[in-house]
Amino acid sequence: MVLVALAGMVVGYWANAAFFPGTSPQQPIDFSHKVHAGDNEIPCQYCHVQARRSVSAGVPSVNKCMGCHLEVATDRPQVRLLTNYWESGEPVPWIKVHDLPDFVHFTHKRHVAAGIECQTCHGAVESMDVVSREAPVKMGLCLACHRENEVEHGTDCWTCHK
Repeated sequence: MVLVALAGMVVGYWANAAFFPGTSPQQPIDFSHKVHAGDNEIPCQYCHVQARRSVSAGVPSVNKCMGCHLEVATDRPQVRLLTNYWESGEPVPWIKVHDLPDFVHFTHKRHVAAGIECQTCHGAVESMDVVSREAPVKMGLCLACHRENEVEHGTDCWTCHK
């Protein structure tokens, strides 16, 4: 019994550390959401087109980025890195910042359809040069939001989370 409790504490500590706010992986290109979504006011769903129709918001293809960067800021070092990926036909190997555990079933499309702003979960991304987890994405955040907004729940959530 003590071993089970100890294992639960270790897993709980790991899960808490994995989703602790303020963390951000080193990306292959220094992409600034502040410049794109903030200064230039490009809507989230212009680049993250899958968000309105999929479980995942996805990342833009290199072709989407090059739609602008064939003409815009072509001399900047980070745009040159992007151009190298485009010329080689390789996708940019972005590293997920907001990565939920495999047992979590979350779908972006339902939340986008409900009119929930991206900033609710992701923070003020439009003001971030480097995207980081500003708020820990934990079950309590989801449950509180669903309670506050009186969201109808299927039996799948409330089987365990009454």
